[in-house]
Amino acid sequence: MKLKRLLASLLSLMLIIPTACGDDEIISNEFENKTEITLSWRGNDTRNEYTLEAVKAFEELHPDIKVKCSYTEWSGYEARNQVRMVSETEADVMQVNAGWLAQYSEDGTGYYDIESLSEYVSLDNFDADTLDFGRRNGILNAIPIAMNTESIYINKTIYDSYNLPVPETWDDFFEAAKVMKKDGVYPLAGANKSIWLFCIAYTEQKTGKTFFDENGNIRFSYSEFKTMIEFYNRLVTEKVIPKVEDFQRFNIDNRVYAGTVAWVSDAINYFGTLVEEGDEIIAADYTAFDPAEAGKGWYEKPATLYAISKNTNHPKEAAMLLDFLLNSAEMARLQGLEKGIPVSKAAKRHLEEDGQLTGLQYEASQVMENNSLISPMNSVIENTNLYETFITHSDMVLFDKGTLDDVTIDLVSAYKDSGYKFTKK
Repeated sequence: MKLKRLLASLLSLMLIIPTACGDDEIISNEFENKTEITLSWRGNDTRNEYTLEAVKAFEELHPDIKVKCSYTEWSGYEARNQVRMVSETEADVMQVNAGWLAQYSEDGTGYYDIESLSEYVSLDNFDADTLDFGRRNGILNAIPIAMNTESIYINKTIYDSYNLPVPETWDDFFEAAKVMKKDGVYPLAGANKSIWLFCIAYTEQKTGKTFFDENGNIRFSYSEFKTMIEFYNRLVTEKVIPKVEDFQRFNIDNRVYAGTVAWVSDAINYFGTLVEEGDEIIAADYTAFDPAEAGKGWYEKPATLYAISKNTNHPKEAAMLLDFLLNSAEMARLQGLEKGIPVSKAAKRHLEEDGQLTGLQYEASQVMENNSLISPMNSVIENTNLYETFITHSDMVLFDKGTLDDVTIDLVSAYKDSGYKFTKK
């Protein structure tokens, strides 16, 4: 109880610190005799503006409900969510990441059971497989807003200038590097997590082993991690990619990167400028040894989800707001594709009627939806400790600070020391 009171006090202090982005701005409740519920999300100014507009529309539809909003950029949202969850001061309706379900609801009771509120939430707008991403221990803790996977974006304008085809195989990227490197152009680039997942896809295809076993233990052993380190270092030394530490998004606009590994949801933010300038950017198929097996070793996850607090005093009203955010025409048209292609059938229908299901992000989502070989992601694979430790050890080999064998042994030991469980098979 002392810890909860301490965290609640800390949260109160955090909420009064002003920021440049309207961090945790509060819409005050100026009206009495209304049911007041709270909503929290993360996002930039654009997301904040359209969500506030949507909340206003919801309140107009339900004049007996007042929604109190709090929002912040990602850099502070995760930390504040942790404080709120531990101190039980979380919002009635909240945007959550997939990994938070395991963190805060291991047995499925950390969030409200949305299925018990099906009278107010139109769950028939979602496929069973989609809802499974929001379940813990069989309990529906959250509903995905959109799905996401790392995608291969190619600036075809650049590739065409070198008379190179759009890459399909791993070797295609190495062949492209031989041609492009004389001009300081990289066939591909990506941030640390993106390249980490890119290397996992390569290793799973090459070895036939999945990163995790069916119990969530790491199946990769010394041999597979050695393959991963070798592959990453080859990508760097042969100028297919810059080191992940050197990745700069402005080099996409500068056309230093002819391709990028990025999420479906990154499409607009990463490539909007180039599209406006007339470059042909395409969402290519997933890299594979054999194009017929594109998608093996690649993972999909919810881009983000909405959940309801288990501590809410107003589950009916919270469920009504949740349904509005996921399924209403008002929210769908305001949000557009900013959070990805919505998985709600109703929201997608509204966007189709509005002519918004077009463009690069939609094309990337179609590549994902039409691929039957992509696997559901275990959120642990995104742990910062996993990919940062991998990059650190790969750099040791890259800069001759250790042999490949010794560094690989150290990497596996570091993972075990961090508490990761390895399969015994």
